[in-house]
Amino acid sequence: MGSGRRTTVINAVLALGFFLLATDHCGITSPVKAQAAAKGDALAAYTNALSQFKAILAERRGQISAKRLPNLPGQAVYLARNNIIGSYKDLTDVLPSRIGRSNKFGIPPAYFDADNEPLLEEYRKLFDLMEAPPASAQDSSTPLKDVADLGTAIARAKGLDAANAEVAGRISLGLFFAETNGRQNVGNARSNTYKGSYQTEPSEDQNGRKKWATIRPSIAAFDPQLIARDDKEEARVGGSDHRFNHWTAVRDGLMNAHAELFLQIPMIAKTLPDPIDQMKLFELIQIVPSPTRSAMRSGNLLGYRVSDPTVMKYLRNNSMFAFGQADRARTSATFREIMDAMWLFNEKFERARAEFEKIKAGKG
Repeated sequence: MGSGRRTTVINAVLALGFFLLATDHCGITSPVKAQAAAKGDALAAYTNALSQFKAILAERRGQISAKRLPNLPGQAVYLARNNIIGSYKDLTDVLPSRIGRSNKFGIPPAYFDADNEPLLEEYRKLFDLMEAPPASAQDSSTPLKDVADLGTAIARAKGLDAANAEVAGRISLGLFFAETNGRQNVGNARSNTYKGSYQTEPSEDQNGRKKWATIRPSIAAFDPQLIARDDKEEARVGGSDHRFNHWTAVRDGLMNAHAELFLQIPMIAKTLPDPIDQMKLFELIQIVPSPTRSAMRSGNLLGYRVSDPTVMKYLRNNSMFAFGQADRARTSATFREIMDAMWLFNEKFERARAEFEKIKAGKG
């Protein structure tokens, strides 16, 4: 190689070096550095979210002890929980090695570090305290059986055979666990509107009471004992809020939103043979009723797609597509995808299914 050519090569190498140095200083980083920065940012965000979650749990525990809770005390706690789950998913998206073992809550490991199980247990305990029933609430000694009996009786009155009416009873129990974690007459730490065993607002309760009055004679014809119990509970609650008598709250809640769809249970069971999926569908009737009814009428329930921003907002507000940047970036979803995203409900529905089997066996 001649000296002139050698000089040209050297100058080119030097120029390339200066260019790389200059672009790095100008903010144009290499893919390796960009990836490292993304991992660092995700770890920092998760660490911060974890710290904030611990802080709000401690703050609420202190306020409960001092009996000085703010209005809607559960909202900030709920958002902090969502943030820790979402930021962990963002972290595992860029650092898959952080995905660890399974956890007792059935949350996908990519979304939750099992080492934080005690924090989620504390979260649930705080909600139990923040949503404690009022002193005037009228409990039942058989709250789970009440739900199953009412759901089954309403389904029979709607025209279902015994086997499908039993499915309605199981679904009804699943809704009770989904709405209140299986606790009767609770308040709501995130809303001043929705209360009681089926988490209804006053107008929903009134609507359910009117519908119950129309179906009551049909039930009396085949289950006079249930109607006798209903008479007793009506006399007991009197003019008080029916949402804080467990029996009337469940009865009115079922009649308001779900009873009209019980006739479709045979079709639903063919499309969704998994009892957990059946419970998820009826819970979606509670959360996004119009799109769910549209999906059921479409002839393609699982493939029916929703893309309305308001509907997506309601889903996120109920813990679907709410965790992490990738989930929150979704602008649409099919009903199969929506039900798959309802993994925070899985544990509750599994408990409901187990309790229903006990009731059937006469042990509940």
